Amino acid sequence: MTKEEQAVTESVPEGKYIYCIIETAEPRSFGSMGIGGRGDEVYTIQHQGLAAVVSNTPLVVYDPTRENVFAHEQVNETVMRDFTVLPMAFGALFRTDDDIIELIRGTYDALRDVLAKMEGKVEFGLKVNWDRDKVTAELEETNDEIRHLKEQITSRTTGSTYFARMQLGRLIETALTDQADSYIREVYSLLRDTAVASRANKPIGDRMIMNAAFLIERYREAEFDQKVKEIASKYEDKLSFRYTGPWPPYNFVHIRLKLERGDGTPEVVATNVSN
Repeated sequence: MTKEEQAVTESVPEGKYIYCIIETAEPRSFGSMGIGGRGDEVYTIQHQGLAAVVSNTPLVVYDPTRENVFAHEQVNETVMRDFTVLPMAFGALFRTDDDIIELIRGTYDALRDVLAKMEGKVEFGLKVNWDRDKVTAELEETNDEIRHLKEQITSRTTGSTYFARMQLGRLIETALTDQADSYIREVYSLLRDTAVASRANKPIGDRMIMNAAFLIERYREAEFDQKVKEIASKYEDKLSFRYTGPWPPYNFVHIRLKLERGDGTPEVVATNVSN
């Protein structure tokens, strides 16, 4: 933290940053790893068998920088070693312990329900990339319609190929989409039996065709891992797989905060995504 940033944080009131909700009746401490770089202790605030995992913090808006997001995730991953974790969205701030207790009290039944559903489960991420140029070249060889049109374009004069080239481009894009969808369907079908639930996220960049999260029973981690390896081996000359986890169920638990009601107390909607 720079001197300027330190001066700013020293001039604002202190609050609580909340990382996740867990089930425990006993106070716990998880070490000095709080967000913000001050080495704040991460500890629990309890209410009737549930607890929020928090650290003290200036009441400032945290930008989702690599350092801040890493701090947020590091706490959740540390807590996950011993507890089922309901992760909060990045940047959740509260003024007082009482505000956090009100958060738990106001959503107690919903939190209990989602904790029960997430018990013994973890999340894995799977990203699948391909070499678009390589796949296109293969399609030009194996797709009869594309091959014939390309041959026609090659044999024509330059002035007569404009619309044919446009048609070829559309055919290739359609074929690429169909091929990607086919790969994705097969990956999901092969992994479905070992997953409790899955969620498709938006691919990132031109190379990625699949960006998915899978909710897995802890006791089936090795089975799921083996399935991913088998799929990656099957398509090693066509696709590349990036497999990460285990994580807290970020993609399957959503706790939305509305901090500015008329009476100033937190309002929370807790939902979970499942089959």
